[in-house]
Amino acid sequence: MTAETVPPPRPYRWSLSAFGGGRPDQLGTLPAPRDQSPPSELVLSELTAVTAKVLARSDGADLCFLGRSLDSMYDLLTGALEHSPWDGQLLRLPVSCTADDHWSPAAARRFREHLAAVGLQPYALARRKRPIALVDVVAWGRSYGTLHRHLATWIEETREPWAVIRRKLRYIGVTSRCRSSPNTRRWQQDPDNDWVRTLPAGQVTNVSLDHRVWSHLANDQLKVNESFPHWNWFDEPSTLTPRHHQVARALAEARYFTDAGRDTAVREELIRLMAREPGFAGREQRRIALALRTRATSRTGSGTRPRTGTRARYKTGNR
Repeated sequence: MTAETVPPPRPYRWSLSAFGGGRPDQLGTLPAPRDQSPPSELVLSELTAVTAKVLARSDGADLCFLGRSLDSMYDLLTGALEHSPWDGQLLRLPVSCTADDHWSPAAARRFREHLAAVGLQPYALARRKRPIALVDVVAWGRSYGTLHRHLATWIEETREPWAVIRRKLRYIGVTSRCRSSPNTRRWQQDPDNDWVRTLPAGQVTNVSLDHRVWSHLANDQLKVNESFPHWNWFDEPSTLTPRHHQVARALAEARYFTDAGRDTAVREELIRLMAREPGFAGREQRRIALALRTRATSRTGSGTRPRTGTRARYKTGNR
């Protein structure tokens, strides 16, 4: 293994699902506070709907979640696809990269290490069989712009075939839903985002989310991990087990969405909503739907099948 492919230090996050063949972590002494209520039905229903659209529009790509805003979507999917026959990947790239104005050369190199850790180095991109789709909440697209600019420079330096790589990349923006009109400007149309036009049509796409839920996930929701900007990429404390004062509440919500994904009703709703998308006729989308419908024997911590009824499980976990 070369230095370029050695995973860099990154924030520790508990494994809550057996997706990918691992075992969920035993959380021990981190129960949810007794006075904590589960997220509203609006959050779960909207998150389920937008997750179905992301699956349908990703063309069967591996999904890589940029930042922390969509951690709940990641948790929902790891629960929904746990022990399923789907052979794709759900990846997290938990860095904050809205701007690179003050990055040192060392920070830029470390950013490449983070990209490499999720398979986004040029050599791997040119040779991967399955596309990879970046997924994040988007207002102006600055994080995507920073990432793509650094990736494009790296591709040029390594002389890997851009004509091949451009067919492997997807960008999915989860946007705040607003009233549509001919005058509505989308983030892709901003002059600063002209890189979008270097990719084939349809490989940069949006899915909209209720503005209240979008704001909750992007701005207000408690996260298990704190933000991970460039000035923390070399700090060892940033990679230790989270100990901030709201970690128990954040972890309880993460467990809630993981359990929601395991719920038969939520999985069936994902399939139903995927089927409404124009791209559902594709082979890869149907493979994911089949994987969601497959109910394998649970091999989670206790070895018992999870109970249905997401809100009931949330309360059980608070004891």
